[in-house]
Amino acid sequence: MENIKVGVLGATGAVGQKFIALLQHHPYFRVHELVASERSAGKPYRDAVSWVQSSPLPGPVGETYIKSTAEPLESTILFSGLDSSIAGELEERYAAAGHVVISNSKNHRMDRDVPLVIPEINADHLKMIEHQPYPGALVTNPNCSTIFLAMALAPLHRAFGVEAVQVSTMQAISGAGYPGLSATDIMGNVIPHISGEEEKLETETLKILGARNGDRVLPADISIGAQCTRVAVIDGHTETLSVKLASRPELAEVRAALEDFRGYPQEAALPSAPQQALWVFDDPNRPQPARDLMIEGGMSTLIGRLRSCPVFDVRMVVLGHNTIRGAAGAAILNAEALVAMGYLTGGCFSKEPHRRDACVETPAAAEPVAGR
Repeated sequence: MENIKVGVLGATGAVGQKFIALLQHHPYFRVHELVASERSAGKPYRDAVSWVQSSPLPGPVGETYIKSTAEPLESTILFSGLDSSIAGELEERYAAAGHVVISNSKNHRMDRDVPLVIPEINADHLKMIEHQPYPGALVTNPNCSTIFLAMALAPLHRAFGVEAVQVSTMQAISGAGYPGLSATDIMGNVIPHISGEEEKLETETLKILGARNGDRVLPADISIGAQCTRVAVIDGHTETLSVKLASRPELAEVRAALEDFRGYPQEAALPSAPQQALWVFDDPNRPQPARDLMIEGGMSTLIGRLRSCPVFDVRMVVLGHNTIRGAAGAAILNAEALVAMGYLTGGCFSKEPHRRDACVETPAAAEPVAGR
């Protein structure tokens, strides 16, 4: 059993809280440090946070004093829930100081040498960290809506070739952070624009489904058109997809490709991995956020209404938990993959997997230094 010290960046925010909730009793990782803004620094976590998770605040974490971003850190892994306004530079500084930064922020997702990873789909992209200029490493997970789109497309692209996709999203208010939108704005309403979301779906998906070539990814050749809306649902992003395929499979073949889909997390039996990556429903009224979202602890992608499309080839409804699989859970799964692949052992990180003599211990007093 591993006992790897981890820190949470942006610990008082919605994603930071979800990290803490999901890491409680984790078999590999132990929350050792919490980092937040200057106004929270120096306070016990319980006094600085407005805890909004459904589970109680873990007692030991509540007594942990918050550090500022200017203080040196000891943890090998840093899970980043930092706001994008500050995440870019800080994440590079921490990687330059020897930490493995696994980020939920958007800033570095499309960087040439930074892997954008859903380990069921492209765990091999994690090898890109071997080419990064840091003593540590920087790994990103995608936008929440991108994860569910890519999970639905990956088995179809492998089996039949995906040529074009039209996707429309109905995204939960928790995706806007906490406290999010006012009741006056969202109740009885649909907001037809979420800044930057459509662009993320249209570009991140291509990197995830693309082929790794050394320190870069050759993006998949797929046309994607996205429309994103915010709806009055607390948790759970729903997407409707129409997909054009290069071949013309029978609907039964499409369903089989989805149901049989497995990836590295399932093969390696990672602790946070769902046993079944994709669930396909027969009931035309499912999946529903209120009833199905927590299947497999919120880590599966749920698919319903699989049917022929008169414009493209197939269409479907896709649902996923945006703050678990779409955010903190995705980052934790990436960290588990790094452990299983040999990059992390105990308190040690190595860019040469399973070579203890190549490991770099994170120094207890390492100051974040300027990145690239």
